[in-house]
Amino acid sequence: MTAQSTALRHGATSATARGQVTAQGQVTAQRQVTAQRQGQRRGAAQHACRVLGRLTLLSLLSAVTVLLAACTSGVPGTPGGTGVPTAPTSTEPAPGTPSSSGATGVPSPDPGAQPGEPNTGPGPGMAAGPVEPTGEPVVLASGLEAPWSILRLPGGGTLISERGTARVRELVSGGLRDAGTVPGVVPRGEGGLLGLAYLAGPTAASGTGTGASSSTARETGSGASGSAASVEAGASAGPGGWVYAYFTGAESNQIVRMPLTGTVGSLALGSPEPVLSGIPRAGNHDGGRIRFGPDGMLYATTGDAGDTARAQDLGSLGGKILRMTPTGTVPPDNPFGTLVYSYGHRNPQGIAWDSRGRLWASEFGQSTWDELNLITPGADYGWPEAEGIAHDSRYTDPVVQWRTSEASPSGLAIVGDTLFVAALRGERLWRVDSSTGVATAWFVNTFGRLRDVVAGPDGTLWFVTNNTDGRGTPAPGDDRLYSVRVVQTSPPARGTRVAPGANPPPATAVAR
Repeated sequence: MTAQSTALRHGATSATARGQVTAQGQVTAQRQVTAQRQGQRRGAAQHACRVLGRLTLLSLLSAVTVLLAACTSGVPGTPGGTGVPTAPTSTEPAPGTPSSSGATGVPSPDPGAQPGEPNTGPGPGMAAGPVEPTGEPVVLASGLEAPWSILRLPGGGTLISERGTARVRELVSGGLRDAGTVPGVVPRGEGGLLGLAYLAGPTAASGTGTGASSSTARETGSGASGSAASVEAGASAGPGGWVYAYFTGAESNQIVRMPLTGTVGSLALGSPEPVLSGIPRAGNHDGGRIRFGPDGMLYATTGDAGDTARAQDLGSLGGKILRMTPTGTVPPDNPFGTLVYSYGHRNPQGIAWDSRGRLWASEFGQSTWDELNLITPGADYGWPEAEGIAHDSRYTDPVVQWRTSEASPSGLAIVGDTLFVAALRGERLWRVDSSTGVATAWFVNTFGRLRDVVAGPDGTLWFVTNNTDGRGTPAPGDDRLYSVRVVQTSPPARGTRVAPGANPPPATAVAR
C-alpha cells in the first residue's frame, strides 16, 4: 500500500469520526432544547394554575363581601343602616395639607392664597398629578393697560392691577370695572402698581397668621434697612378681608393693605394702611410679586433696583425674597432675624408653593440665563457672582434655566404640582414638571408678552398679556385676560415643543 492511499484511508476514517461526533452533538443539543421547552411549558402551566387559584380566591372573597353588605344593610347600628352614606375613614391628609412626600391624593389649594381661595388642583373630577393646556385659550376681558397681577378671590371675584394707571380692575360679566385706585403710586419704567395679594379679615388683624386678635396691641418692627409701619393690630378689615398691594412710591417700593368692601360685581377698596416701606426702587428691577404662604406669612419679591451689590447685602431689602407677618413685622423664625428670607436675587417676579409646601420663584437673569428656583430659607442664589447654574458650592443653583431670549419670566402658578411661568420677552407660557424639571413651551409667539398666570376655576388656567407695557407690540384690544383648560397628563408632557438649549446641561436641570 502506498503512503498516499494510507493517508487517504486515515483521512476518511477521521472524517467519519468527526461526522459521528457532530451528529451525536446535534442529537444531544436537540434533546436539551426539547427538555428546556418542556420545562418552560411546565413552568407556564404551574404559573397559570397559581394565577387561576388567586383569581378564584379573590372572586370568593368579593362574593362574601357583597353578601355581608347585603345582609347588614338596613340593620340599626351598622354603617349605612339608616340608608344615609357614611364618610369613609381615611389616613390621607386633609385637602390642602402639605405632605412631606407630596402625595396627598387630592388637589391641594394654592398655599399662596388664603383659606377658601380658588384651588390649584387640576379641577373637579380630576386626580392630582401633572397637567397641561388643551384647546384654544378664550378671551375673558380686553382693554387692560399694562396689567401686572391677577388676584382671584375666595368669593369668586377677580381683581387685576394696572401698573401705569394704579387702577385695580374687577372682572365682571361683559368686561371690567374699576374697584379703586391705589394712592401714592409713582409709575416709572418697570415700577408702578405691581403685585396684589388677599388675606381674610380675622387673620390680618392678628399680625401673626394664627387667627388670634388683639384690640390694644400695636406692632412695630424692622428688617434689614426697611421698616414695618405701625399698624393697629385690631384694625378692621372690610367684610371681604384685605387686599395688599406692592407699588413704587416717591421714595421707595412699599406694601400697603386696603379693606375690601362690597360684593362680587361691585367690589371696592378702602383707604390704604402702610405695611412696609424702604424697599429700593428704580426704573427697573423692582421685583413686586406678593403672596401669602401656607404659614400665613406674607412673602414679597424685591429686585436689586439696578445696584447689584444689594443682592448680597443682608442689610438691604433689595435683591431678596422677604417674609413678614401680615402687619409687616419680622417673624421670629426668619433665618437672619430680619425680613430677609433668601438673598442673591436679581429681579424675581413670581412665587408659588407646591403641595409639599415648597416655595418656588421665577427670576430674571441679566443677559445669559433666566431662572426657576426652589427657595430654601437663608440660601444665597448667587447674584451678581452667579447667573444660572454655576456649580459653585457657595450658591444654590436654579432647578431650571432658560436663555433670556426665550423667557424673561414673570408670574408663576402651580396647578397639580405642575409649574406654569409667564414669559415676557420669550412670548410664551412655560410648563415645568416639578418632578422631572422638564420644561415645555406653549403658545409661542401667539399672544405676545405674558405677565402673569394663575389657577382658574373648574380646571382652567388664566394668563394675562402685557403688550401695552412699552416693550410689546399691542394689537387692537390689548391687553387681554385669557383662560385655557388644563387636563391631566403623564410625564413627559406633550408640549408644543421642548425649547432647544433651554436647559443645558440636561443632567443639571432636574427638580430637587
